[in-house]
Amino acid sequence: MAIIGKDIRLAKEFLQKGQLVGIPTETVYGLAGNALDEKAVLSIFEVKNRPSFDPLIVHTDSVEKLSGLVSEIPDAAYLLSQKFWPGPLTLLLPKKPSVPDLVTSGLDTVAVRIPNHALTLELLRVLDFPLAAPSANPFGYISPTNAKHVDQQLGGKIPYILDGGECGIGIESTIIGFVEGVPTIYRLGGLAIEDIESVVGEVALMAHSSSNPQAPGMLKSHYAPKKPFFLTERNNFPIHEDDFGYLLFDKYIDGIDEKHQRILSPTGNLKEAAHNLFAYLRELDAQSLSQIWAESVPNINLGRAINDRLKRAAAVD
Repeated sequence: MAIIGKDIRLAKEFLQKGQLVGIPTETVYGLAGNALDEKAVLSIFEVKNRPSFDPLIVHTDSVEKLSGLVSEIPDAAYLLSQKFWPGPLTLLLPKKPSVPDLVTSGLDTVAVRIPNHALTLELLRVLDFPLAAPSANPFGYISPTNAKHVDQQLGGKIPYILDGGECGIGIESTIIGFVEGVPTIYRLGGLAIEDIESVVGEVALMAHSSSNPQAPGMLKSHYAPKKPFFLTERNNFPIHEDDFGYLLFDKYIDGIDEKHQRILSPTGNLKEAAHNLFAYLRELDAQSLSQIWAESVPNINLGRAINDRLKRAAAVD
């Protein structure tokens, strides 16, 4: 298994050698490698078993460093960066030739962000290259929200995991691109649409793709447990079987063993629900259950991103 610790120097050494390291962010843990080293980037795809047509997000620690990665920052992108970086925002911008095509899956745009986590920001400051870092899990499975999750899934394939504790937000960043100058959400995430629109006005929403993603995290089937997973409304649950698991928003179902149920937020708080989503999915997936059923949450603010992840875990439109 991998070494787990808080040693920035050791993480830097592994990355400089072209190896991969698990890193914490406020959203989920990432599988990081030198974004400018094609061999390291290829290792990310291999370790995750991720298809090469699914692009990666590049992480850095300052807007100034973007000058080496992107050829243009639209005014709206700059406004968003000033408001929400460091934070759960990824911007899709025209790339410079210095960014390998493997990172962007051949697209002429690169996804970039500044994560809001003290350990990873410190690591990025001492490196002389940015980090490509998709979520640190086998492709298509539930994203990791602590170092133990990373070790359980990838520990035998990477040398080191930088332990930054539990992720504060718990779902991936919101990805915004610019279509003919219009801010467009390519992936719902940890930054609510309402917050974005308070800065740049009305935004467009891009549907996810099943075969030709234009940004990371757009594939239809994703974030899924290993057990059969179904999404419905609470009043449409099937007849309650003893070996079914339930992922619920704010209250238990009467008459069902509580150990087979997980409540995302007893107070109905969508931030708390987002924080618990992936961890509770993992807990249910680890039980001796034949199926997992989930209910949708209120489709406002972060609820949109939660429902997006639930739909893709169930592979429904």
